[in-house]
Amino acid sequence: MNTFPCLRWVLFAVFVAFIQAVPIEERRVPTLPTQDSFYTVPAGLDNVKPGTILKHREPPSPIAAFRLLQTNLKASYQILYRTSNNFGNSTATVLTVLVPHNADYGKVISHQVAEDAGYANCAPSYALQFASDDSGFFGTIETQAELIILQSFLEQGWVVIVPDHEGPQGAFLANKMAGHAVLDGIRAALRSTDITGVLSDAKVGLWGYSGGSVASTFAAELQPTYAPEVKIAGAAIGGLVPNIANAVNAINGGAFAGLIPGGIVGLSHEYPVLEQLIEDQLLPEYKDQFYKARTQCLGTNIVENPFVDFYRRVRDPTIFSSEPAKSIMAENSQGRAVPEIPFFVYKSINDQVSPVADADKLVRWYCDNGVSVEYVRDFVSEHATLALTGTPLVLPWLTMVLNGEQPSDGCSTKSVATSLLDPRTARVLPNFILDALVDLLGRPVGPGGVLL
Repeated sequence: MNTFPCLRWVLFAVFVAFIQAVPIEERRVPTLPTQDSFYTVPAGLDNVKPGTILKHREPPSPIAAFRLLQTNLKASYQILYRTSNNFGNSTATVLTVLVPHNADYGKVISHQVAEDAGYANCAPSYALQFASDDSGFFGTIETQAELIILQSFLEQGWVVIVPDHEGPQGAFLANKMAGHAVLDGIRAALRSTDITGVLSDAKVGLWGYSGGSVASTFAAELQPTYAPEVKIAGAAIGGLVPNIANAVNAINGGAFAGLIPGGIVGLSHEYPVLEQLIEDQLLPEYKDQFYKARTQCLGTNIVENPFVDFYRRVRDPTIFSSEPAKSIMAENSQGRAVPEIPFFVYKSINDQVSPVADADKLVRWYCDNGVSVEYVRDFVSEHATLALTGTPLVLPWLTMVLNGEQPSDGCSTKSVATSLLDPRTARVLPNFILDALVDLLGRPVGPGGVLL
């Protein structure tokens, strides 16, 4: 088992440390969401339809890789829109719209970032901006790294939308809210023609890895009842985490243990009973460290809590398998409704965050209920590395469904040594790497770009 919490952070560590040390003239940190009135949830939303655009603007600071290297897009927008929380009550959150040069406004990818933190200032709409505050060492490095992957979609001419799917408080693991936010973000994007140029009948695909796969899958499961008019061509999901309780057991005491405080803090925003439970259960000497997650993002939580056994830091080590936590985690786990769209699923057999058996079980359940699924299980990778090596498989699949082609009916499961040996990867990977590198140097992002 790979003991690094996220190999991408290791690969980018020297680079990020260097660019963060470079002085920037008149560097201005964008206003944090908790201090920015644009993010404020307006009163009187109960009679406003979900997906309604409440306000919009261009991001205060340009979209930038690693908070420093500005991405050369045609345009970018932030949209505050009405959505629903975990219990169906009205709220609002922000959508980031990324428009490439030579855009095809009839094709949209809703990308769900693995924000995985219980702090509102970790929102991707903020973290994707130049000079944003990352709320701790490597705090938002995951979001910043995912922007590099997103450039492969932008290079196809697709408009990419990125919802703040954790809502206005950073309710990590409140997954019904996440699903609502994704679906309402699509509604808002399709209603934004006069703002963004996105066509009202654009084809839409979903993509997300790890925490982003959870939001994507919940959106797909909720779509038939919550947003039946929203047409989704298909969903590509990787590193899926179907069962929260099993994931907690898998990561406790391991390299990804820092996900636990962020998850509990995030769920507590929607479930005050859980907040009181953890307050009563935490041993006094560990409270300060645990509650740092209230003001930290994913990377910092991981770095500061490696191999921590949280069951030894509470009075009752069975609290997460007992009520009320047991029911709360079950409510926010997948496999509660049948999607009506096709899926491409990729998962590491050695995944340290969520057992592959849980993914196998969810895929079987989908297939037994008539969902079309192409499922690839990867032997060599682990959770973090598959995020990179599996992405070249996603691009041709999403291209197919956005072009109106239907995947093969039924289900297929394939276990491979490594996704890198798939012929689709060989066709996609060279351009994927080259485009990412050249785009970092400032080339206009979009089809038809030339090498600098």
